[in-house]
Order: sequence, then structure tokens, then C-alpha cells
Amino acid sequence: MDEKKAAILGEIPRLRRYARSLLRDRDSADDLVQDCLERALMRLDNWQTGESPRRWLFTIMHHLFIDQMRKVNRRGEAAMLPLEAGEAVAQPAEQLEGIASREIINALQAISPDRRAALVMVAIEGFSYAEAANMLGVPAGTLMSRIARGREELRGLLDDTARRRAIRIVEK
Repeated sequence: MDEKKAAILGEIPRLRRYARSLLRDRDSADDLVQDCLERALMRLDNWQTGESPRRWLFTIMHHLFIDQMRKVNRRGEAAMLPLEAGEAVAQPAEQLEGIASREIINALQAISPDRRAALVMVAIEGFSYAEAANMLGVPAGTLMSRIARGREELRGLLDDTARRRAIRIVEK
């Protein structure tokens, strides 16, 4: 039993990263991770020993996220919380890599949650299309469509950001 708990604890950084990419709010993301861990520990017998708990935990988290979104939509409240001012940009970036990273993160946050979840699962977390489709509960074709549309949307957003940055540089 302790091996299972240790394996689950080892996945917390990945769970936090995925939760933050879904919710855009550190506190809400931490709450989602905690809910996921609670559910996982209550249903520890559902996880098969010898396998990585990663897929199982990400599936639990995704289902909790969808449930949370449905509750919010029923109440008529805003589904996504804006980044706090201090969290968005703590200090101006001094390196181009820092600026590019922030632009990518902001663009990723601007796309729809379904597309963002699909992109994060495959491009960042490294799950295969089949694994991600299974965890998200959609057919593989739907997942691939979401990824393609999400990538296209990201390209458009990043092209606009690069154009605006170039215009600012010229204006100085």
C-alpha cells in the first residue's frame, strides 16, 4: 500500500502543472489536485499495481475538472478565473526566452479548455493520442481534431503577439 501512495505522491508536480493549465488560477488548481488525490486515495484499489498511476490520476483529474465546469455553467458563473496581476508578470523578462515562454503560456490560456486539455496531455505531458483520448473520454479522431485546431489557434495568437512586439520595437 505504501508503494502505491509513494507512486501517487511522485505524480503531484505533473498534476499541479496540468491543473494550472486548465484553471489559470493557482489556488483553484491546488484545490483540484487535492480533490484528485483524495479521490485517488479513497479508490486506491481501482489502480492496478505495477502500472504507473499517471494515466489513472490524470483521468480522475480530468473528470473532476469537467464536473467542476458543469457546476459552474449551471450556476451561470464565469468558468475561468483571470490571472492575478502579480502572478501574470512578476518581473519584466530580461531574456528573449522568458518573453517567448510567457507569450506561449498566455496564448495557451487563451484557447478553449477542450483544446488546451488535449494539447497539454499530448504535447506537454507526453501521452499518446490513444492514451489522451481515453483519459479525456473522447474518440481519437476528436482528440486529433482538437489538437490540430488548438495548434492553429496558438499559431494565430502567437503570430499576432510577435507582430505587436515588433511594432512596439519599431515605435521606440
